[in-house]
Amino acid sequence: MTPLEDILSLIPQRPPIVMIDQVLYSDESITRTSFRVREENIFVENGRFREAGLMENIAQTAAARAGTISKMENKPVGIGYIGAVKNLEIAGLPKINDELITEITIENHILNMILISGKVWCNEKVMAQCEMRIFAEV
Repeated sequence: MTPLEDILSLIPQRPPIVMIDQVLYSDESITRTSFRVREENIFVENGRFREAGLMENIAQTAAARAGTISKMENKPVGIGYIGAVKNLEIAGLPKINDELITEITIENHILNMILISGKVWCNEKVMAQCEMRIFAEV
C-alpha cells in the first residue's frame, strides 16, 4: 500500500479533505501524526496553511487513532463529529512544504464522547492547540 492508502484505511475522510500523511505513534492515550503542507491543499491561501486546516489536522489525528484501534479489532472505521472546540490558540500559519507534527492526548472518554487536547508543531514551534469534544458513531 502507498502511504495515502494506509491513511485512507484509518480515517473516513477522502481527498481533498485528507490533512494527515502518516501515523508516527499511537497508544492508549497519545497519537502523533505528520503532514506536509502542499500548494494544492484546499486550506492553503496566499502560501499559508489556514486555521481551519490546522483544526482539521488535529481532528484527523484523533480519527487516525480511532481508525488504528478499529483496524486492530477488525472493525470498520467509524465516523466522528466535532462537537465543540475550546481554548483554540493559533500561534502561526505554516507555509507550503512545511512539515507538521500533530499530537492528540485523550483527556476523557465516556460512551461515544471523547475529549482530546491537540497540538500542532512546525519546526519545533507550536502553531496551534485546542481541546476538542468529538462524538463517535457507535
